[in-house]
Amino acid sequence: MIRHIVLANLRGDLSPAEKESLFAALAGMKEHIPGIVAVTVGANNSPEGLDRGHSHGFTVDFVDAAARDAYLPHPHHVKVGTQLVGATEGGVGGLLVLDYEV
Repeated sequence: MIRHIVLANLRGDLSPAEKESLFAALAGMKEHIPGIVAVTVGANNSPEGLDRGHSHGFTVDFVDAAARDAYLPHPHHVKVGTQLVGATEGGVGGLLVLDYEV
């Protein structure tokens, strides 16, 4: 299994409704993209102070690397990814992505 981790520095001017819409779109990817096992989304609540401005994060678990690789160009991922980039401070610069095998 591959775990895809994305940390985001969401814009401070996003309304609660905009955040909820984004989170629903992220979670909904499981219904539209084959090979996704699970999606989790949440706000940072770590007391360590090491978030480096990343206010939210999400994970996407894939059955394998091939499913992850097929997800990257998938039209639904591109659509949701565009929404996410538009919601972050600095666009792509407001994201941190890391994948690893579980």
